Amino acid sequence: MNTKSVAERFENFAVLECEGSSELYKNLSLQIAKDNELLNLCLHAREGQPIPNLLFGAVHYLLLQGTDHELKEFYPSVVNEVKRGYNAFPLFKDFCIENTKNIKLILENKLVQTNEVRRCAYLYPVFCYIYQQTNKPLFLIEIGTSAGLQLLWDHYSYSYESNKLYGNKNSSVHLTSKIREGDISHNLLSLTPPVNDRLGIDLHISDLTNEEDYLWLKALIWPEHKERLKHFEDSVKQLRLNPPNLMKGDGVALLSEVVEDIPADNTICIFHTHVANQMSKSVKNELIQIVSEIGSCRDIFHIYNNIDDRKLHVDSIINGKVKHKTVGETDGHGRWFDWNLSAEVLT
Repeated sequence: MNTKSVAERFENFAVLECEGSSELYKNLSLQIAKDNELLNLCLHAREGQPIPNLLFGAVHYLLLQGTDHELKEFYPSVVNEVKRGYNAFPLFKDFCIENTKNIKLILENKLVQTNEVRRCAYLYPVFCYIYQQTNKPLFLIEIGTSAGLQLLWDHYSYSYESNKLYGNKNSSVHLTSKIREGDISHNLLSLTPPVNDRLGIDLHISDLTNEEDYLWLKALIWPEHKERLKHFEDSVKQLRLNPPNLMKGDGVALLSEVVEDIPADNTICIFHTHVANQMSKSVKNELIQIVSEIGSCRDIFHIYNNIDDRKLHVDSIINGKVKHKTVGETDGHGRWFDWNLSAEVLT
């Protein structure tokens, strides 16, 4: 890793992730990409980590902890009224210089982990689609589960640009999303699939009863995204009522072992959102191979993105028959998604 490659990451982050979503992070990213001092600071990040998210999370974390600096006035998550009309970058750099020691520690020790609950808005119809085909209860295995918030997708309610409510209609967590292209039938969404059990695996389990873990996941939410923050806090309350089974370890390495005791009348659903962007090519290939090996013995579904491209995919091996389906593009924060799957029943 060198400063040139880090600069490219910030430039790509500004265009691919921040455009239309965060003006603060977009503008900061474009200027960080030209600042050698900050680029060198970023070299302290762990290999494989999404560096822009990690740096911005580190700064946000320190501000949420109460570190006093004028930079906080650009963060609506920290102050009630933000400053507007001039560039935040000089203050951002000054903050990083003043807090270099603490930022280095965070870059060296923290991980960027999935905490975007709204992605469940596109996972929900995918699991409905799978249940429509198998008519068997689902057994969920999430790789890179973080705190397990996405494992509880069947505990949330959903709506898709209409007043129709799907999922758990009594849930305190209500997620909305736009189907940008394609169409999902009411019949597909109207029956919430039964989940027999669920397991989340992560190299580092985030314990949301622990204040440090809670604050770190909160810091990874972008400062302007008040709706994301509400979804996070609501889902944390839900998780504390219904904590899923979480296991510390390498999800790819443990996969063959954890499927051994899953009942034959359950549909195995292995899923992960965005975590594959932290996997090496060899680990990605290993994961695909392990899924294939499991599929040689029993039926399995694999739901993922960021292995070959950014699109959401559903691979399946049913009765030995391999299928590869593309759901479509998805917004990184679940605000919209494309739906290219058609109704299908296994014979």
